[in-house]
Amino acid sequence: MKKHAFSALLVLLGLVLGVGTSLAIFWSASSRFVANVAAAHADAEAAKLPPKPWDFWTIEMESLANDLRDERVRIKQRDDQLAQREARLNAEQQELEKTRKQIEELRAAIDERLIEVTDGEAANLKKLALTYGALTPKSAVAIFREMDDTTLVKLFSLMKPDTVGPIFEEMGKQSATDANMAKRAALLSERLRMIKNASKPATGP
Repeated sequence: MKKHAFSALLVLLGLVLGVGTSLAIFWSASSRFVANVAAAHADAEAAKLPPKPWDFWTIEMESLANDLRDERVRIKQRDDQLAQREARLNAEQQELEKTRKQIEELRAAIDERLIEVTDGEAANLKKLALTYGALTPKSAVAIFREMDDTTLVKLFSLMKPDTVGPIFEEMGKQSATDANMAKRAALLSERLRMIKNASKPATGP
């Protein structure tokens, strides 16, 4: 009896081992199958995607990148130089404009001081010069006090030097009581030097 029970146990154990081995083999094979199916599906999906522009880095690409960096540096340097040149040109333009204004102001000042006796007024001024030249210096200065400097300079330009001299001398004497008289004489003398005379000085009697 014991012998038959032991035989049955061995048979049962063999069946269990056989089933377990079969299940292990089946599970291993199915796992590989599933993995292969998943890999094939992934490959199929990847094949549907557009190709990448590139997924590698070469020496040529490194060289191109360095060239691009160098070009950006050169462009930056050129822009800086252009900005400096523009700033320098603006400064020079402002200096030229300042100089131009100074020249215009100087020309205006010269034109203001420069007196010209035209042909149209020379005849009348010459008659007045003869008239005032015949007066005593003191009488002439008394009249000249009421006249403007421009008219006086024109009259003096038409008088002889030996007539104008005593008049200036009288103006100098009167500066003792009128301080402005000496300054006016000096100004008249300076402006007389710059006059443009279209006629010769009037000749006295």
